[in-house]
Amino acid sequence: MVSELINTDKRFLEILDRLTNKSIDDYYNPYRLFEWPERLPEDMWWMTPELTATHGTSVAERLTEQQLHTLSKFESINFYSLNVHGIRELLIEVTRRIHTRGFETPSEFFHHFIGEENEHMWFFAEFCLRYGKKIYRQPAGASAEIPKSEVESLLVFVRILIFEELVDHFNSRMALDDRLHETIRAINRIHHQDESRHIAFGRELVTALFTDVQRTSTEQELADIADYVRRYMTYSIESLFNPHVYRDAGLADPLAVREELLASPARVAYEQSIFRKTSKFLEKIGII
Repeated sequence: MVSELINTDKRFLEILDRLTNKSIDDYYNPYRLFEWPERLPEDMWWMTPELTATHGTSVAERLTEQQLHTLSKFESINFYSLNVHGIRELLIEVTRRIHTRGFETPSEFFHHFIGEENEHMWFFAEFCLRYGKKIYRQPAGASAEIPKSEVESLLVFVRILIFEELVDHFNSRMALDDRLHETIRAINRIHHQDESRHIAFGRELVTALFTDVQRTSTEQELADIADYVRRYMTYSIESLFNPHVYRDAGLADPLAVREELLASPARVAYEQSIFRKTSKFLEKIGII
């Protein structure tokens, strides 16, 4: 059981207590925190250009600076839309476990986690609807499904960790990028502040859960877990390449654009840069 694992780990208990207190100390009211201009300038970067899925590709080379700005707008709307969908899913999974047998010890932190993530979902959705007039639909993909099994909780929290580390890679960069509008920097800055706590908790929890799973799993079962995690990481990256983004940015044949970008040599470096820390951690504890 999760609580039994945590209760025998003095270090984890200390981290959990520190993160819970930090959540209380850092509490803010998002509904009063942000200033929402009526509109944002169109002739600017809406996302750090080096983080866009088109950066360093032949697609980007064919576009004017204004086209790249427009594309960055819709890439940013897609990114925040993915946040909305990802947060909704993690809220469902964490809420399903709070104050249930085996999750007694982390439940107090879960309360803060749920509250913060609900507020994150609100301000990401607010940005999308104000400045993009839409929230892009969640991409389909069988690799995103969580199989029902004895390792379900492990896979749930590995997925949450992968999602949060991907998002934080973008947040931490965009929070400091003075090429971006202050409204964009602000939502990334405050999200990074909260996600740093969630990631610290997630890494400890995933380590404990996987250590327990290793005790009773066969080599094939561990290989299946590794395969699932790799597929989910690929799914997460490919969700950043949305043909509806290219359509809204005015690019011809958006499906062909997506295929070109996914096949680009730059895509490999892009994925490695996003998941560099995540992959290193998952390899260190033996999941992949």
